[in-house]
Amino acid sequence: MAKDTKERILAAALEMFSQKGYAGTNIRELAASLGMGKSSMYRHFSSKEEIWNALLDEMIAYYAARFGSPEHLPPVPASPEALVGMTMRLAELTIRDEKIVKVRKLLTIEQFRDARARELATRHFLTGLTDMFGQLFARMMDRGLLRRDDPAMLAFAYTAPISALIRLCDREPEKTADALAQIEAFSRHFIGTFAAARTTGGDGGNGPAGDE
Repeated sequence: MAKDTKERILAAALEMFSQKGYAGTNIRELAASLGMGKSSMYRHFSSKEEIWNALLDEMIAYYAARFGSPEHLPPVPASPEALVGMTMRLAELTIRDEKIVKVRKLLTIEQFRDARARELATRHFLTGLTDMFGQLFARMMDRGLLRRDDPAMLAFAYTAPISALIRLCDREPEKTADALAQIEAFSRHFIGTFAAARTTGGDGGNGPAGDE
């Protein structure tokens, strides 16, 4: 029961933090939104700061389990075409998963106030993406799926425009369909440019080479 209550508190905190920011979130209002008193809230979390850090911990684990990370790579695409499929799956996830969208908004608001939010924003919006895709691209090169190049620079060039389009969806949700179409077109342009000549067709699936 206590675990369920904590999860309810964190879900409500995510909603409020993503809309009002940390400073604009009042513990009394947060408790009231759950039908709780302030004293009941403090039986589960000793302070707003503890709620904040618990929420970030939960969302780091949530994101890594669904999206992947440099430490927990998703399966390496078995063909250039499979890279397009993986890219679209991850783009759809980050655009449509409500928790991930709220965390992205929360980090955007709080990166200028909180050191931990700043580190996570840098990781999720830049370094974590380039590191993860750099590792994936290096393994695809080792398997002869992509032509040899600097995988880190290639990952930077690949993820930057996709990230920009995802942030566009946060600002202007009505442009989501167009943004996803642009992401797919860009991903296909990328494999048309960097796929190794003998693998351009691909089978679009994840065969044994993709099972890691």
